[in-house]
Amino acid sequence: MERRSRSFYLLAAFFGLFVLFLYGPIVTIGILSFQGPQGGLTFPMNGVSLHWFRDLFEEQAVGDIWGSFRRSFALGLMVMVTTVVVSVLAGLAFRKRFAGATVLFYLSIASLVIPSILISLGVGLIFNQLGFRVHWITSGFGSQLTWTLPFGLLIMFAVFNRFDKSYEEAARDQGATPWQTFAHVILPIIAPSLLGVALFGFTLSYDEFARTLLTAGSYNTLPLEIFGMTTNVTTPVIFALGTLTTLFSLAVIGTFFLTLWLLSRRRKRPSDAGKGMV
Repeated sequence: MERRSRSFYLLAAFFGLFVLFLYGPIVTIGILSFQGPQGGLTFPMNGVSLHWFRDLFEEQAVGDIWGSFRRSFALGLMVMVTTVVVSVLAGLAFRKRFAGATVLFYLSIASLVIPSILISLGVGLIFNQLGFRVHWITSGFGSQLTWTLPFGLLIMFAVFNRFDKSYEEAARDQGATPWQTFAHVILPIIAPSLLGVALFGFTLSYDEFARTLLTAGSYNTLPLEIFGMTTNVTTPVIFALGTLTTLFSLAVIGTFFLTLWLLSRRRKRPSDAGKGMV
């Protein structure tokens, strides 16, 4: 058996520390959320129970946890759909060269390098100056799009740059209209990438804090509500909330991966059937 070098063990130890640094806080919060009724915010644990999870579903003396969750979920869906639609349309548009394309591209992704809090401040000021109400469903929605759209655009630009146009040409040769070509040829091919853009859009919106801070108005989203709870909640109920939101995020990611797997199986099925007939 070949003996591993010392550098392998050093790099393995470094990677282990990196994983611990990345997931250690999540595991810690998960453990502390299962404390007993007399539990606190630090170790050592005081009993083991589901008390603080049950407490989440009772009326809270401080904050609006489930209202903020519904707002974050609705906002995430809105941002997700808008990001997917705009990214696909922009990707199709940029397949052809047009005047100002380069300038428009850099303007589209410029918000990635601008501090998030400045984006939030700018959007809030614009709404105030125009006489519009600062609200999570309007100004909050707009500020979050400045974060999710650039990611969606970059993904779709990369997808369409590698897209084989011969598939479209074959569809047109068979008499397909532009809409039929898009719906039955282009869309099925780019579907896995669209799911990736959708996942980016939802998850980036769901846990966005800085760009929502000054644009949510008087109604908090879930990240803002959790931040507010850290200043006045001194029980492990906040850890229970963190555990549930983490599990929800993992469930969303798992759902997207399951959908990708089902799509890949569906795409392979016709070819497998064809092999069986030969």
